[in-house]
Amino acid sequence: MEFTSINPYNGEQVGKYTSHTKEQTQTMLEKVQKAFESWRHVPIAERARLMSKAGQVLRDNVEEYAKMITLEMGKPISESRAEVNKCAWVCDYYAENTADFLADEIIKTDAQKSFVKHEPIGCVLAIMPWNFPFWQVFRFAAPTLMAGNTGMLKHAPNVFGCAEQIAGVFQKAGFPEGVFQNLIVHHDQTESIIAHNAIKAVTLTGSERAGSSVAALAGKYLKKSLMELGGNNAFIVWEDADIDKAVKTAITARMMNCGQSCIAAKRFILVGNVYDKFVSKFTEEVKKLNAGDTMNEETKIGTLARKDLADQLQVQVKKSIEAGAELLFGGNKKECFHEPTILGNVTPGMPAFDEETFGPLAAMIKAKDIEEAFALSEQSKYGLGVTVCTTNIEKALAMSDQVSDGAYFINELVKSDPRLPFGGTKRSGYGRELAKDGMMEFMNRKTIYVK
Repeated sequence: MEFTSINPYNGEQVGKYTSHTKEQTQTMLEKVQKAFESWRHVPIAERARLMSKAGQVLRDNVEEYAKMITLEMGKPISESRAEVNKCAWVCDYYAENTADFLADEIIKTDAQKSFVKHEPIGCVLAIMPWNFPFWQVFRFAAPTLMAGNTGMLKHAPNVFGCAEQIAGVFQKAGFPEGVFQNLIVHHDQTESIIAHNAIKAVTLTGSERAGSSVAALAGKYLKKSLMELGGNNAFIVWEDADIDKAVKTAITARMMNCGQSCIAAKRFILVGNVYDKFVSKFTEEVKKLNAGDTMNEETKIGTLARKDLADQLQVQVKKSIEAGAELLFGGNKKECFHEPTILGNVTPGMPAFDEETFGPLAAMIKAKDIEEAFALSEQSKYGLGVTVCTTNIEKALAMSDQVSDGAYFINELVKSDPRLPFGGTKRSGYGRELAKDGMMEFMNRKTIYVK
């Protein structure tokens, strides 16, 4: 089977990739299992040296890697460049902190000595999406490899060029052969890969449907799993908020990566008399966003990654309007491009409220007070993160338990940071990536007891 990656901006072919056969895949699995037996014993200091080198490789080749991201999935080149640099950051973070994270934890008991020791578990299979084709992989790979585990990547078919470049980063950095491998396979091989004895865990970032399917397979074969799935984040603006600052934050929260982010702000819940002022200023700023050639430094809005994604967003827009939403701006599409779109008077029951909208669509929602705003935020099957904009920080902190999401950001967009655990609740998945928490997901926390 062959896979072709297509530039969504102009429809031109970026690359063509031949699928690994089942026999080749089995050989790779045996290779990664063998690599683990030696990699697990490599001192942390040496792993850190290699991971730091990987970060430097990323910085040295940022233009090459950023270009491939933009060509394959259509985000503006400036955003692609920022993504590569963030990957270098996560490499540095784990190179600098793993020794502390994996230190023995002394626990006082009636024993002469008792403690928890951290040991790697083996190979982790990563099934990754196209929307942040470098970052999603490196936030898995940096802690996984630094922990002494090995990794196998099954990337999205439309970004196989990025996948090859990522494997190349670890090769250039000097990682031993087999420690990180890139699989070019169709999803019909997923079960046999997960079932293989070399695979000890699976991590997936993707859709709710994909997560459910892979989690079921992981359960079937008793493999640890981590799921980072969809989101429908609320961006709540209280009446005392600094509206200009809130709007500036909101534009980035919704329109970055052309809205193709699980943690993007999607439902803007506006309290009391804030609605008209916020919507007016937000619309003014959206009109200023430059759309066009994704290789142009001035472009702020690119295309969606595929035409079917633009088609799906268009259906959600039209059905929401039919249900009573007001089209305030945009609403049109052409091929893979969908205009930044603003819908007003959005209410529960409309696709713009109930569903994850993976594109540049902002849903404006009225709430009579803070309590109703939080209730509307919770009226979602997803639970990734919430933003609250207010000048009353203490009150906002005191009300953080009003939402069940995995993140609660005050006066800032929800974002992933290597220093903070990242993950969701409800249909947004389970487990945590990043920080020490992310590394512990795939460790054997072994109890040691000396009488």
